[in-house]
Amino acid sequence: MKLRDISASHPQSAWRSIAALAILAVPLLGMFLLIESGTASAQTWPQKPVRVIVPYGAGGNTDILARIASERLSTVFGQQFLVENRVGASGAVAGEFVARAAPDGYTLFFCATPQIQIVPLVQKVGYAPFKDFTFVSIVGTSPVFLAVNPAIPAKTVKEFVQYARSNSGKLNYGSGGSGSFSHLASALLATRAGLEMTHVPYRGGAQTTMALVAGEIQMYFGNAAEIVPQARLGKVRVLGVSSPKRNAELPDVPTVAESYPGFQMVTWNGFLAPAATPKDIVERVSRAVANAVHDPAVAGRLTKLGVDPIGNSPAEFTESIRAEAVLFRDAVKASGQRSE
Repeated sequence: MKLRDISASHPQSAWRSIAALAILAVPLLGMFLLIESGTASAQTWPQKPVRVIVPYGAGGNTDILARIASERLSTVFGQQFLVENRVGASGAVAGEFVARAAPDGYTLFFCATPQIQIVPLVQKVGYAPFKDFTFVSIVGTSPVFLAVNPAIPAKTVKEFVQYARSNSGKLNYGSGGSGSFSHLASALLATRAGLEMTHVPYRGGAQTTMALVAGEIQMYFGNAAEIVPQARLGKVRVLGVSSPKRNAELPDVPTVAESYPGFQMVTWNGFLAPAATPKDIVERVSRAVANAVHDPAVAGRLTKLGVDPIGNSPAEFTESIRAEAVLFRDAVKASGQRSE
């Protein structure tokens, strides 16, 4: 009734009021359509292949796990999850690529602990781990094994510590490279146990393992694929495992934490997505990963690689990353690597 009265007496004012309402309605309608479009996009995703960016070369542990997981996701979602290896700068090249990718669910990052917890502390990178990524799900975690050359008389972690102390400055420990996971684990143990040893970096774990067998180094924290076969041949002696519980591959080997409570370092491999990726897509991928890694067929493949299947939620993944950040800062400091 009011509008009729106004239009009758002041037609121009009425039209101006209607025009103003229309102008206000346009942004609201656009916002509504954008929300609806995003929801529809998330519900129909994926409509084309999904790129899975891996920061290491083909054939390595991270690459193998990425392909196992991507194979299952391709089946679940009916679209190919294509692994793409982008190497360089210890994974920082791949990290920056994903961080700058469109947050539409069609680019995922299958990375490992170093790209989030280590590399950003020891070199400049083009991404901020907790700002530029959404954590989706951990596929699995892997410990490292404290192994020594058989010429070392120690049979336990504590015996090795005592031997190293009595031979202060005379023992060498190896790693797959300065700032690598194996380097940080060794440096952290040395710091906590008060040991003086010389770090000898090699180009990768395979070369380091051979150096341990040859006696060039006396200690090495290596992964299961490197250490377990040599241990079964009697070429190295395993004293401890870095995980919070004993490993199924070598159940008689105690954890390092049994000698030094609180010492635990495991590396994880999992899916991340660019920040602002629709929550629905993130949760769908997370659920699919969890279902996949707990499938007996997939879990069996992971276990043979020395990997403990996880498949957690985005919230659990994020919480675990934040919780372990302090440990890695301490390890980087102990290693003498540059920390930003």
